[in-house]
Amino acid sequence: MRYIANRLSFLFMLLLIVQFGYAQSNVIDQVIWVVGDEPILLSDVENQKLQMQYQGDKINGDPDCVIPEQIAIQKLFLHQAKIDSVTVSESSVSAEVDRRINYFISQIGSTEKLEEYFNKTLPQIRDQLHTTVRDEMIVQQMQQKLIGDVEVTPEAVRKYYMKLNPDSIPTVPATVEAQIITQYPVIPQSEIDRIKARLRSFANRVDSGQVDFATLAMLYSEDPGSAQHGGELGFLGRAQLDPAFANVAFSLTNPKKVSRVVQTEYGYHIIQLIAKQGDRVDVRHILLKPQITPEEEQTVLHRLDSVATLVHTNKMTFDEAVMHFSMDKNTVMNNGLMMNSSTGDSKFELQQLPPEIAKQANKLSVGEVSNAFLMINPENNREEGAIIKIKNKIPSHKANLSEDYQLLKAMLEAQEKRDIISDWIAKRQKDTYIYIAPGWRNCNFKYPGWIKK
Repeated sequence: MRYIANRLSFLFMLLLIVQFGYAQSNVIDQVIWVVGDEPILLSDVENQKLQMQYQGDKINGDPDCVIPEQIAIQKLFLHQAKIDSVTVSESSVSAEVDRRINYFISQIGSTEKLEEYFNKTLPQIRDQLHTTVRDEMIVQQMQQKLIGDVEVTPEAVRKYYMKLNPDSIPTVPATVEAQIITQYPVIPQSEIDRIKARLRSFANRVDSGQVDFATLAMLYSEDPGSAQHGGELGFLGRAQLDPAFANVAFSLTNPKKVSRVVQTEYGYHIIQLIAKQGDRVDVRHILLKPQITPEEEQTVLHRLDSVATLVHTNKMTFDEAVMHFSMDKNTVMNNGLMMNSSTGDSKFELQQLPPEIAKQANKLSVGEVSNAFLMINPENNREEGAIIKIKNKIPSHKANLSEDYQLLKAMLEAQEKRDIISDWIAKRQKDTYIYIAPGWRNCNFKYPGWIKK
């Protein structure tokens, strides 16, 4: 009885503190849940709604039920993390906060619009995000501690598959495996000199105070993601930048001076320092790309058609042609085989491929080599020529053990991980003090143990 009385006393004091605190800012708030000693406020739920809506995250169910439960689950993990001394590095938290803020700004158009949307200043948004991101990372580490050792055997996968209801067996979309050879058009030195001269003229105008760097970036930079923000990239670490770009960006010390011209796989840049923060840097840049003439496009297509002819006439295998001619750094050491970064294997649904490759793959049969075509490389947005060979095509089908073992294994592992998490949450619900305010209890919760009988 004393324990319950102490809890009720704590809750009453908490309600007074919260109501008083928000009365100071003329904002009405209330405690809607308590998990252990941790309150969940109405403002927590509303802020989470805003962030999820802004990020385009779908809420499956009533937000006033789903979101408080998500926060409550997080608090269970955070409480256990304190007991287990689980922490995350401040640098990793700060990097993720910067990434999210940069993304928000890129989507909404400006810092001012972001502040207006959240009704907070940028430092306030950053502070709130810092807490959110830190807690998310700690929860992820705690969950990984619970499920990190889950690994199923082939026999377990077989038994799982045999017990699946036929209606539960997923349909695997049609996929294709392709090898590729790419070549870049040769850029004349005169075009490179023209680009560099233009960038140097921009740098001289900024250094002499004639014009603002951000204005030139908005007018002339060919990086659409940053141009609308005056060329600003936001705080980034070395690993997030092209190595040549990073070397120059991190060497800058004077925000009033512009860098030399820097060449990367994206084109040519000049850079201006905004600020440094530990192992991260915030800079502006202007990107210009050399113009490729129709004659240069035809030249690269002719070269690749000659390569395709060597393969067609059996004078060289496609694998050998990759080693001799391909400029694709991601595939040249893998016989040109394209890898799907989303799945970790070499199978692609057509819509996952760049549109120019998908168009070729759709009309080719297994073993056929395409004619040369032009495409935009999605990694660096540069135009290049390519030929592809279809290594394999798998039609749409119901998943089976022989062709889709990895998919079925992943399904079983995911189920076992969900079961571990569910069992852990159910146990913690029994061991933890939980209060849900009237008006917030009439929910079909994912985990039913919140309301104790």
